[in-house]
Amino acid sequence: MSAEPEITQRDLRNRSKEIMDAVQEGQSFTVTRDGHRIAELIPIRRRRRFVSREEFAAMSRNAPAIDPDAFRADQDAAFDHEVTSPYER
Repeated sequence: MSAEPEITQRDLRNRSKEIMDAVQEGQSFTVTRDGHRIAELIPIRRRRRFVSREEFAAMSRNAPAIDPDAFRADQDAAFDHEVTSPYER
C-alpha cells in the first residue's frame, strides 16, 4: 500500500489546480484509473545553488579521508596518456 494519498484520473482532471498546488507544496499522490495504480505524482526536488562556507565545512568534517597517492594512481590509471590531436581523424 502506498504512503501517498490515492486520487483518480478524474480527480486529477477536475481538481488539477488544487492537486498541483499541493504537489508544489511537497505533497505526493498516486494516480489510479479503474482502481489500478498507474502513476505517481511527486514534486521535483530543487537543487540548492549556494552552500555557505560554514555548511561546506560542516559537511566536509564527515567526509572520508582521501589518500593523495591512491587518488593520483586512480587518476593515472583512468587517463589516456597518449597525446593526440583532436584534429587528426
